[in-house]
Amino acid sequence: MSTMNISLPDALRNFVDEQVAQRGYGTSSEYVRELIRRDQDRQQLRGLLLEGAASRPAGPADAAYFAGLRGGVRKAVRSGSRK
Repeated sequence: MSTMNISLPDALRNFVDEQVAQRGYGTSSEYVRELIRRDQDRQQLRGLLLEGAASRPAGPADAAYFAGLRGGVRKAVRSGSRK
């Protein structure tokens, strides 16, 4: 693992220290890594949402659509329990 040093104003450093103490992080590095992971997840979700928004509609999401989804899940659960 490589090291990165960052400079923070006192107010931000105090905030980080409070978060570490209050939220159970062992170090400020753990807290910052968690923030970075969340930002990566947020960016990935944003990309997926934009991709979905740009795609053509697949059809109506009506009762039959959801019934088909439930049926697929039930089938997957049944076939998975046989293993």
